[in-house]
Amino acid sequence: MTTNDNAEDLWRDLTPQVLGAIVRRYGDFGIAEDAVQEALLAAATQWPKQGRPDNPKAWLITVASRRLVDRRRSDQSRDRREVDAALKAPTDELVAPAADAVEDGDDTLTLLLLCCHPALTPPSQIALTLRAVGGLTTAQIARAFLLPESTLAQRISRAKASIRKAGGRFELPPPPERPDRMRAVLHVLYLIFNEGYAATEGPDLHDVHLTREAIRLTRQAHAFLPRDGEVAGLLALMLLTEARRPARARPDGALVPLAEQDRSRWDQELIAEGVELITGTLTWAPLGPYQLQAAIVAVHDEAGSAEETDWQQILGLYQLLERFTPGPMVRLSHAVAAAMVHGPDDGLAMLRSLEDDSRMNRHHRLHAVRGHLLEMAGDRDAAYDEYDLAARLATSIPEQNYLRGKADDCARE
Repeated sequence: MTTNDNAEDLWRDLTPQVLGAIVRRYGDFGIAEDAVQEALLAAATQWPKQGRPDNPKAWLITVASRRLVDRRRSDQSRDRREVDAALKAPTDELVAPAADAVEDGDDTLTLLLLCCHPALTPPSQIALTLRAVGGLTTAQIARAFLLPESTLAQRISRAKASIRKAGGRFELPPPPERPDRMRAVLHVLYLIFNEGYAATEGPDLHDVHLTREAIRLTRQAHAFLPRDGEVAGLLALMLLTEARRPARARPDGALVPLAEQDRSRWDQELIAEGVELITGTLTWAPLGPYQLQAAIVAVHDEAGSAEETDWQQILGLYQLLERFTPGPMVRLSHAVAAAMVHGPDDGLAMLRSLEDDSRMNRHHRLHAVRGHLLEMAGDRDAAYDEYDLAARLATSIPEQNYLRGKADDCARE
């Protein structure tokens, strides 16, 4: 890991702590978040040249506080020319606040809950979480989601305004509201991880920055709520899935499907951690969808080869998962498991329930799965048509290329 990597990790760890301190002191989440971003930019510019301060957190709190006060004074009196000398001191000469001014608490959970406020749409929740809690810049988030930076900046600005308008406060919500709010937090972290692990658009299969950030934030949520089975389940799911990433793409970036991956390249430490976490959680926590998904991935990861996969166990887990969270994506995976246990005709029959869903008919995954099952059944002409349609609907270039390759294989045989 380079010195720059270490600095970025430090900034991301400190971001929620610094933001929490500023919001608690000044009360305005939107202005406080802007001030913290300015402090982080100052650190990125000055620390490499002048050295890291002895107390980075205090340095960031001091700079952010001064930025915020400067802005407030400017807003209150735009024509004022003279500003208190202390507020205009160069940041490289800043001294740390008094010891009692630097709070020791970690506000990450409170910030996660605030960024996932029910007044926000999921895309806004994701953007605000990555910036306010993850410490990513607007440009980094925009690149990850293939959006213009101006569009992403407007989304974050609107999100902060929506929180203010909805009366969002920097405090843990009342106990009756916490389960629903935590479900929103977990959903946002899940979406961030999925976008990083299997980018929905663009030339790259992965965005390791997003998967790393999702895992880091979920670890923090788990540290705050160690007896929450679904938080533990989501963390296990991420670890077990991320373990396969080294084998999921060829050197040229081409996608390698699960059955063809070199399992010796899987990260065994992540697998061991994930298996231990989900195995322990299933013994004491009420069952939930993230735990079930983690259990499914664990069965795959523990198989020595694709042929050794316990599909009967996976099928049973998908049957349970579909009871908890019925939906088209769960049905697709359930159909594959049914085909592996009972034959492709069973899987194809399950897919018929999705034929009247107009959204799924335009989704490449439905046609990719149907092509796979038709290929298993020996109907290569029909499989070609499905793979070809799936390739045309896919927005990820590695997936497009893989599906075109599958179509070409069916045409040749």
